[in-house]
Amino acid sequence: MKASPAAQQELLRLQSLDTRLQQLAHRLRSLPQTAPLAELAARDTAVRGRRSEALGSLEDARAELARLESDVAVVEARSSRDSDRLQHTSSVKDVAALEAELTALAKRRSDLEDQELVVMERVETAEALVAGIEAEREQIAAETAELEAERAAAAAAIEVERQAVERDRAVIAQGVPEALLALYEQRRTRGGGVGASLLSQRTCSGCTMTLTGSDHETVRRAASDDVLFCPECDRILVRTDESGL
Repeated sequence: MKASPAAQQELLRLQSLDTRLQQLAHRLRSLPQTAPLAELAARDTAVRGRRSEALGSLEDARAELARLESDVAVVEARSSRDSDRLQHTSSVKDVAALEAELTALAKRRSDLEDQELVVMERVETAEALVAGIEAEREQIAAETAELEAERAAAAAAIEVERQAVERDRAVIAQGVPEALLALYEQRRTRGGGVGASLLSQRTCSGCTMTLTGSDHETVRRAASDDVLFCPECDRILVRTDESGL
């Protein structure tokens, strides 16, 4: 392929901007907030698991407390009924039976109330645990929001710069012959983002190989408008006054 030395040297400007775009993309992927945000997300997942378990325990304790309260209400109602019956009976047999039942009901109520106290403590403990977990989640959410705001601001700044570089690149690309530009894009894809390299003091800037022997002689004898390739990395080798030929 043939292309004027000026057109070939434009590839170096294009490559510089493409390299800058790669650097900006890397910066965007490597923003300092990314790792802490991932850690916070992992913490939140773990905390949500603990919250689910704590809520389950709280619901169980509240259900048990409600059952005991219901049992106490039943005992109280029965005691009230028996007490009323006791006031209105003259049968010695009935009085004895009612008094025995009231004694048993009083014991039953006392036992239930003791159980209630134990379960109420469980409810309070579970409520405190849930409240602590909720506070932890709120703290994680606050830290996450702060980091996300910082990351968004940093990403916005990178995006502004990226757009400016893209505009400059578009201007330069318009001035490069279509066939040469296509060749450059092809070599850039194959070359890990580098399609054109400066030959500086007989050394390829793309792979740092120094031309010697027949390779150097081939480049030295080539016409100025010949499009050459590095014999090592196969990128377009752009010659300038500093190439050392």
